[in-house]
Amino acid sequence: MTMLAEKKCVPCEGGVPPLTESEIAPLLSELSDPSWKIDGAKKLMKEWKFEDFKQSMHFVNAVAKIAEEEGHHPDIWISYNIVRLELSTHAIGGLSENDFILAAKIKGINPGASPRTPA
Repeated sequence: MTMLAEKKCVPCEGGVPPLTESEIAPLLSELSDPSWKIDGAKKLMKEWKFEDFKQSMHFVNAVAKIAEEEGHHPDIWISYNIVRLELSTHAIGGLSENDFILAAKIKGINPGASPRTPA
């Protein structure tokens, strides 16, 4: 388990700047998963490919449970057996440590899907 996965998301109502690229790099490295991608220093993204819709929904429900516990919610796209997550702290218009904490916790629930590079 990474140090990020042991942390708890903290509420963010804005008023703080989003992470810079130099602040993002070590957090991304700590995820130890090259299939997580950064989009313009504003989003942390990853896709998974499952065998079927049922497995996709099982995964999404597990993500939703963690997101509710953390009070930090990803944008989720589902296309039958493909699930795409985008993490961003909307209140600040970019990335915060919360996004990486949630990604680390999500990493612990991956039920054997194949990671995909986000389109």
